[in-house]
Amino acid sequence: MRMRSTKKILLSLLAMGTTVMALLYWVHCGGSTLSSHTAPVVPSESSYSKINSLHTSEEITCVINNEYSLSCRKEGSEVYVPFSFLQRYFEVYGKIAYREGQQVFDWQHSYSKVVVPTARYHPTGSFLWFDNYNVAVRERVKCISGIEGVPISTQWDARGHFYPVQIAQFGLSHFSKNLSEAAPVFNVLEDGRRAQYGTWVTSSKGKASYVRVFDKASQSSVIEFKTSGTAEDQGVAFSLRKETGNLTLSFDLRVILNGSISVILAGESVSKPSLYGVHYLMTETPLVVDDHDIYYGLGTSHSWIHLTRDLGVDLFKGLNYGQAKAVPRPRNLRIHSIVLRGHGLLDNLTLSSRDHEAHFFDAARWLVRHQNSYGGWPITVTRRLSNGMLELEPGWYSAMAQGQAMSVLTRAYTATEDPRYLDAALRAIAPFKIRSENHGVMATFLGKFVWYEEYPTVPSSFVLNGFIYALFGLYDLKSTCTAGVGACRDAAKLYDDGMVSLKRMLPLFDTGWGTVYDLRHFSLGIAPNIARWDYHATHINQLLFLGTIDDDPIFRATAERWIRYMKGVKAPHN
Repeated sequence: MRMRSTKKILLSLLAMGTTVMALLYWVHCGGSTLSSHTAPVVPSESSYSKINSLHTSEEITCVINNEYSLSCRKEGSEVYVPFSFLQRYFEVYGKIAYREGQQVFDWQHSYSKVVVPTARYHPTGSFLWFDNYNVAVRERVKCISGIEGVPISTQWDARGHFYPVQIAQFGLSHFSKNLSEAAPVFNVLEDGRRAQYGTWVTSSKGKASYVRVFDKASQSSVIEFKTSGTAEDQGVAFSLRKETGNLTLSFDLRVILNGSISVILAGESVSKPSLYGVHYLMTETPLVVDDHDIYYGLGTSHSWIHLTRDLGVDLFKGLNYGQAKAVPRPRNLRIHSIVLRGHGLLDNLTLSSRDHEAHFFDAARWLVRHQNSYGGWPITVTRRLSNGMLELEPGWYSAMAQGQAMSVLTRAYTATEDPRYLDAALRAIAPFKIRSENHGVMATFLGKFVWYEEYPTVPSSFVLNGFIYALFGLYDLKSTCTAGVGACRDAAKLYDDGMVSLKRMLPLFDTGWGTVYDLRHFSLGIAPNIARWDYHATHINQLLFLGTIDDDPIFRATAERWIRYMKGVKAPHN
């Protein structure tokens, strides 16, 4: 019994001791917690010193390849090099940006984007990714010719010339946009029988007049206008009831004497409202600019002509003509009025939101009109490559021009069934069968693999993107031409031979971190001509689209590797 009592006493004492200890611990911890809210603990100076020492940044000199130096920053064992230096040294790109409301530094290894096809390429559909292009506003386009309706190029000659590649791309871009964009809105202002969306207004002095008449030549009712045609002449004006932002103007015009048509545009330049005049005159001079007045020549024909003009482009090109620094297009452009001067006939005056189809056929008709007896579209300016080591005299042909012209003409033929377009496309085959040294576009690599030269130099340059564009043109032609005639078979064989060469030679353009533009380093024994990122992306895009019509795995495998190069991935070392 005593033993049991003793155990009970001991257990009771142990429990009481545990309780007391717990209370003491709670009081101690609870007190410190309460006091922490009322009197926060402040780190000592030595604590701050230790923290700051971990993040202290100091200036350090970076010596680059024992050749030059620049100021860098050192933080602990880490050295920070200015991005401005990295950008030049490694050709990378970056800028301050905002992501989800936070400021970030956006670093990019390349500046171009890859276009992944969403469907199989088809000769009657969009041309590759060209619906993304707006050829007319390119820096190397002087203006859109008032006579021809196609670009005048300043590439290689600032005076301007008609460059078949640029004209074909102008047409293909508009064709593709016509398929991908919403249907345009057309407003017929005057059809020779009545006016809509506005009224005709003549000068109060009575020197200007208009009348609706029937024209035998066009077999249509038209507007006949007569004014003095002088600079002070206020003309016959079509006053819109409401200013419109539909900036594509089309009309049929026959000038009898000193006729012109002017469009007055209202817009904002540097936040100030301004008026601009875009004038279309009977002259051979393509473009003249006088401050806010832009003058385009329509030629000197007295026959009926049809024009479709993008007024925004015409104004933009005029304002930038001869300017060293680009002038932005005025904001909120609207058409205020349209003015007729001189003596002439007008019909089908129309404003629309866009008219890609008309611009496409301007290019197609130019190609038909200007194809020479050899089936080509000669380039009329000198082309120098490799610092003058390679030179092409005016009159040379380009496989890229021939091929992209085929792509325009076959689409025009499919849309209209007009045999003139298909005939011109078939005639364009001829230069592909003539060697470069004999004024054609065909070369061979190591005497074995056929190549169609964008620049048919001697020795050959083997430009990759131009060759592939030529292949697409041949593919479009062989797919469209079903008559079984010899020229159709020629197109198919030229395409097949070219594809064999491409598959065998494609690795030659791979640097392990990018691509080369051409093989001039092989032909001339000089440094490689590394492709800029936009051309590198073009190479990738071309291979991806080829992969939709040819299932050889080389196209996708090569494209995927080249895409990785754009993210900074390099081929492995040995």
